[in-house]
Amino acid sequence: MVKVMATGTFDILHMGHIYFLKEAKKLGDKLSVIVACDSTVRKLKHEPVTPEKMRLDIIKELKIVDEAFLGQKDDIYEVVKKIKPDVIALGYDQIYNAENIKLDLKKRNLTVQVIRLPKYNGMDDLNGTRKIISKIISAYEFQKIMEEIEGK
Repeated sequence: MVKVMATGTFDILHMGHIYFLKEAKKLGDKLSVIVACDSTVRKLKHEPVTPEKMRLDIIKELKIVDEAFLGQKDDIYEVVKKIKPDVIALGYDQIYNAENIKLDLKKRNLTVQVIRLPKYNGMDDLNGTRKIISKIISAYEFQKIMEEIEGK
């Protein structure tokens, strides 16, 4: 059995996430997903829209996911030791350097293949959390302008 591990923030779930998880699952038999904890999201991306427990529970509900865990705050490799994946799938836009991960895994005597997955090419305006947030803000601002024009 080939175990695949995928990680992410999964703040506002969208088709880019679903594509990533489907592609990761194709690399093996069992898909374990690590959901970044709130402090990691703040450090690497932005203030999370949804709390870590909610993001973890949503990921656990996906059919394609066999198991999901909350990521560690300090040593990201602790969860790798626990899961013992054969493959770590990286999203096309994840900031992690695959070569650095391979070196860190080797230092810890962990033999894991690291694969960078391709970009999702659908619905470009809604395939990322920040794009979705931006679109929501634009729609809200447009609505406010229309209400002012209409005198409401």
